[in-house]
Amino acid sequence: MATKFTASQSVEIAVPPEQPIPIQHYLRQPQRLVKALADTSRIEQLSEEVFRLKMRPLTFMSLSIQPTVDMRVWAESNGIIYLRSLGCEILGFEYINQRFALNLKGHLSPKELSTGTRLQGRADLEVLVDLPAPFSFTPKPILETTGNALLKSVLLSVKQRLLNQLLADYRYWVISQTKDRGLSGNSTELPILNAE
Repeated sequence: MATKFTASQSVEIAVPPEQPIPIQHYLRQPQRLVKALADTSRIEQLSEEVFRLKMRPLTFMSLSIQPTVDMRVWAESNGIIYLRSLGCEILGFEYINQRFALNLKGHLSPKELSTGTRLQGRADLEVLVDLPAPFSFTPKPILETTGNALLKSVLLSVKQRLLNQLLADYRYWVISQTKDRGLSGNSTELPILNAE
């Protein structure tokens, strides 16, 4: 019988106000967000919007699995980035692989507030798995509590990495963009943005 595990995580990031290029321009490049979510050695870009992420090994009770998730990451014209899982494979564990479904969806959107721009996002992760014996004999509440806690820890580590990496990459990107255009780092405006 399949057991369902779920977890959700919200994030809010204050964007530094002094940057010469608004973060909305940065967000139009979803591949940069993917690199902020996970180490580049664990990411393979399959197409413009589709990425394969090799997750770190997860230990559930005495079971160790390493999911590989294909996900689509894209930006809408309003600056909101969306993330959806397309498929998942558990390498080296065929029994679980055939009985495992992962559904990940998330979004990150810039919000203009009187105090400045904030990025607000949320991720929802759901796993449906038909566990082999002896796990199938474990009381369902224990399985669910353990599984939900594991998913929550996965989302929490992704959130921590996003908080640490996103703004650092954004600042790096702004510097590289302004350097390419011959602007000084102190400039507060881009000439191309001034044209009315």
